Amino acid sequence: MAVLSKIRERSMFLIIIIGLALFAFVLDPSTLGDFFNSSKVNEVGEVDGEAISRQEFANELESYKKQAGGSISEMQAAKTVWENIVRKKVYKNQLDKAGITIGEADIWNEIVNAPFVQNNPQYQNEVGMFDENKFKQFLADTKENNAQLWAQWSSYMNQLRDNAQTSTFNNLVTAGLGASLKEGEMQYLVNNTKLNGQFVYVPYTSVADSLIKLKKSDIEAYIKSHKDQFQVEASRDISYVKFDILATQEDEQAIMDNIAGLKEDFKVTENDALFLSENDSDTNLNTGYQFKSNLNALITDAIFEANKGDIVGPYKDLKAIKLSKVTEVVQFPDSVKASHILIPFLGAQRVAPEVTRTEEEAKQLADSLLSVVKRRRSKFSDLAKEFSSDQGSAQKGGVYDWFNYNRMTPAFRDFTFEGKKGDMGVVKSPFGFHVIKIDGQKNKQKVVKLATYTKNIVPSEETENAVFRQAEEFALAVSKADNFFDAAKQLSYKPRPAVGLKALDENVPGIGNERQIVSWTFSNEISVNDFKRFDLEGSHVVAFLTGKEEKGLMSVNKATSKVRPILMNEKKAAILLEKFNGAALEEIAKSAGSSVRTANNITLKSPTLSGVGVAPKVVGAMYNAEIGKVYNKIEGNRGVFAFILKSKESPTALPNYDANRKRIAEARKRQTFKMYEAIKKASDVEDNRAFMYSN
Repeated sequence: MAVLSKIRERSMFLIIIIGLALFAFVLDPSTLGDFFNSSKVNEVGEVDGEAISRQEFANELESYKKQAGGSISEMQAAKTVWENIVRKKVYKNQLDKAGITIGEADIWNEIVNAPFVQNNPQYQNEVGMFDENKFKQFLADTKENNAQLWAQWSSYMNQLRDNAQTSTFNNLVTAGLGASLKEGEMQYLVNNTKLNGQFVYVPYTSVADSLIKLKKSDIEAYIKSHKDQFQVEASRDISYVKFDILATQEDEQAIMDNIAGLKEDFKVTENDALFLSENDSDTNLNTGYQFKSNLNALITDAIFEANKGDIVGPYKDLKAIKLSKVTEVVQFPDSVKASHILIPFLGAQRVAPEVTRTEEEAKQLADSLLSVVKRRRSKFSDLAKEFSSDQGSAQKGGVYDWFNYNRMTPAFRDFTFEGKKGDMGVVKSPFGFHVIKIDGQKNKQKVVKLATYTKNIVPSEETENAVFRQAEEFALAVSKADNFFDAAKQLSYKPRPAVGLKALDENVPGIGNERQIVSWTFSNEISVNDFKRFDLEGSHVVAFLTGKEEKGLMSVNKATSKVRPILMNEKKAAILLEKFNGAALEEIAKSAGSSVRTANNITLKSPTLSGVGVAPKVVGAMYNAEIGKVYNKIEGNRGVFAFILKSKESPTALPNYDANRKRIAEARKRQTFKMYEAIKKASDVEDNRAFMYSN
């Protein structure tokens, strides 16, 4: 009775818990176990036992995506962020083990000694010296009153900390990666010692493949004895038939006929932008001028022979049908030379973190500079070097050498092409305010402005329905035949493979970025020989799961293509070496059915044997061989060998080997990426991102 009483008291709590669990199970049965597994709910992974929480990962992912500005996919961003987090934790763990801490004082010193902080008048006292207290006050005010600017400063400081951890560890390691003069001498000798000798060679190809019998157990044994070489991530293989939804010739003609019906109304309209909008044009009004070279070669003559107000078309341009009206005809240069001073402001594109001026302050500064250069044009170059944030042109006095119409941002372009040589002014672009001086214009020619009505060539509803029926009929045939490939053959479709899909992949070869297909292959309830129809943008795909590879040791089927040539050569070598009998090379050659060949002036730096190709194993053996001794039954990459070293010519001694020593030391110090990869491999990294992206 006491137990029943307790259950009654907590019945609502139990109902809620069970309800939530059942709800999760309905959405995805595979998640039922995960519901009660807090580690999967709250962690994305671990590095040496230190958890990477979902919150930490999500915060960094969101920050990175904002920084990338939509130019990167979700999975690409997730991969980059994961690698960044792992790198930070790996380096931090190494520093912790070494008893080295990157503290706040270290980061602060990096910040206050940065030139853009030291030289900013905002942080200087009355005599022009950097005032640390003023800078501290600026940061305090920013944190309190300007969230956007404070976020930039926080990101900058975090980046400094991460860079400091990386550089500190790398510097500690590379400090011990020097090289001795003896190493320099040895490298010089090894690379330049010339070897002369004779050899007997019989290639593996001289033994027919049909004579070699390989068992599945042979491949399995090789994999187990070389486990490090055959560790793999979980992967999936599929075959698929893709049904592309493409416009037919009838669809294209129907679009052409519809646009032709708009011709007269387009000619008389006085508001081209409104006409394009009201008639659902797939492009907006282009207010820029068009050069002859910019237009479709098939229609350009008709457009440039037309007068203002004339209509050209409808005509086909790539994947669209267009109707163009000439709205302006003028003369323009094809290229311009100009100088500018760029004054950015907070919130402008590509603005540096140290820029804190407002838009109004930037405009005032630009106007002041314009007044100066109008009075003294000779000052433009010096002012550009001092004030312009466009470092590429500032170093040349603000000069942009000859550029064409489409290179520059619209406001900059319009001022320089519509003005005349010598004009100066201030224009605003997404990057800030530009003080511009037109230095030259050349090759004036006829250009036009066009109002162009556009309809993309897309499949009709009838075409879409027909392709859908094809895909549906194939999926039905697969289900009836219970064999994907038989059904494809009967309907004359050619399945395409996509092999080795990983859990976090988003691209399917031949299909594109279709994360949903990859997710389906990794669903717990999906088995080999299952299939599904996917309705994608622009196509339908019927996909069939042909194989599953779990994380761990590569399966025999997957490894066969890699292992088979190795084992074939080993067995061929055993057959060939039985024939390599005799004490002298001539005897060995006769026994093996080959001949004695000559090797002259070969080196370890260039281990190539005439008539054989690159043979590093054999040349390496020759370098360490005794002169005059016959070496027999050597397995190379391409065949089996016997050889005798006739002479070994050392290179001329150098006065010193410091240059070689430095090259070795510098090469070692450039291996920081390999150092990191080695440390990462030695770390215990657990990656559970697949749980986050399983749907």
